[in-house]
Amino acid sequence: ICSFVHSPKGFPKLKNDTFLRAARGEETEHTPVWCMRQAGRYLPEFRETRAGQDFFATCRSPKLCCELTLQPLRRFPLDAAIIFSDILVVPQALGMEVVMVPGKGPTFTEPLKEVEDLLKLRQKVDVTAELGYVFQAITLTRHKLEGRVPLIGFSGAPWTLMSYMIEGGGSTTMAKAKSWLYRHPEASHRLLQLLADVITDYLVGQVAAGAQALQLFESHAGHLGPEQFQDFALPYIRDIAQAVKSRLKEEALPLVPMIIFAKDAHYALRDLARAGYEVVGLDWTIRPQEARAQTGKDITLQGNLDPCALYAPKEKIGELVKKMLEGFGTQRYIANLGHGLYPDMSPEHVGAFVEAVHAHSRHINKH
Repeated sequence: ICSFVHSPKGFPKLKNDTFLRAARGEETEHTPVWCMRQAGRYLPEFRETRAGQDFFATCRSPKLCCELTLQPLRRFPLDAAIIFSDILVVPQALGMEVVMVPGKGPTFTEPLKEVEDLLKLRQKVDVTAELGYVFQAITLTRHKLEGRVPLIGFSGAPWTLMSYMIEGGGSTTMAKAKSWLYRHPEASHRLLQLLADVITDYLVGQVAAGAQALQLFESHAGHLGPEQFQDFALPYIRDIAQAVKSRLKEEALPLVPMIIFAKDAHYALRDLARAGYEVVGLDWTIRPQEARAQTGKDITLQGNLDPCALYAPKEKIGELVKKMLEGFGTQRYIANLGHGLYPDMSPEHVGAFVEAVHAHSRHINKH
């Protein structure tokens, strides 16, 4: 029974499980490394694959998602792949229209303005019907990876998705979304609960499709103060971890490690370390030693090189990586950037980052 549980779709045997071992707190020979937005516009082959394609049409093509997910792995010895998709597929599943506007980014044609607008959302979402294309992309990619590295699935967290749905796109202040939290707390909780339920189904579906780890992105945590985070973000982050885990058990699916990445939420690190996730992701605005002190010994940390460090000369990148590894230690640690890669970054410098993590962590482990 066990072998069936771990490869429900006859997936190839995993050859490099360093990332999963680190996530679970087991010992590793080297520190595993991957990059947020590692499948992205900084790669010429990514731009070529995406040329002339609508962004969300690409997201809905399992074949293209698979190809884009694999591209960075052909170039760099990364220790994990993350499925190419977007966090805004969840609001789309709720019935909202999102288009990618060149030079502006994702834009909702009709954002939520009044509490009554919540009635326009699908109250019951069949994730297989609405997001089955993501599940297909995950299954296809698991096969095409040939067991090289584990595949990470992901979702946006409720507050981050809510803020997009109300703002209608990116925002520097999130004032419209935050005004809901102050003016319409009950309606805000209704919306956040609806999102949490869909996200739970979505993440469980990703594991059933073949995802070997899950990351929840609370990208807009930094717009909330500690009290609002306690009220409107943390309870849902906790509930999702708990609900996903109990559902995985019920459905005899693998209990995959889960990562929470709440950008700019240092004020909540202690709480996040106790929220039911094996891994806590960090942005670049906190010292490694400080993060360790706040999260304790039983959590794996992930992060947190400033993405802009990749603009530095390669030798300098190596020095910064070494310092980061010395700060975090090489165990119970997954190296990453403190946010995603930027489109104008040099692939060579990304390669230098990945190589430096492997080289320096091996050296530190030996000595």
